[in-house]
Amino acid sequence: MTSSPLELPEHPGSRHIGDLARGGVLWRVYFETAPGEQPARGRVHFVSSEAQRSTGWIFVEPSEQELIRRFHDFSAVELWKLLESLA
Repeated sequence: MTSSPLELPEHPGSRHIGDLARGGVLWRVYFETAPGEQPARGRVHFVSSEAQRSTGWIFVEPSEQELIRRFHDFSAVELWKLLESLA
């Protein structure tokens, strides 16, 4: 298996945060922030070998640090539910 990039070229400011795997399907999870905006905004991209799904700007916090901290509060189960809601 080839490794995926740690950033998505079409979404500058996105970072590879981790992976979700279930039933032989692997989704790479990327978190994108809108640089230089106040309040700070973030969204999630899920990328598999066959598809890509993205949320809107659903994370809004006073600073980028708080934004990232809030994202890391999400469990794998919550991320799966978020991914499934985008189907």
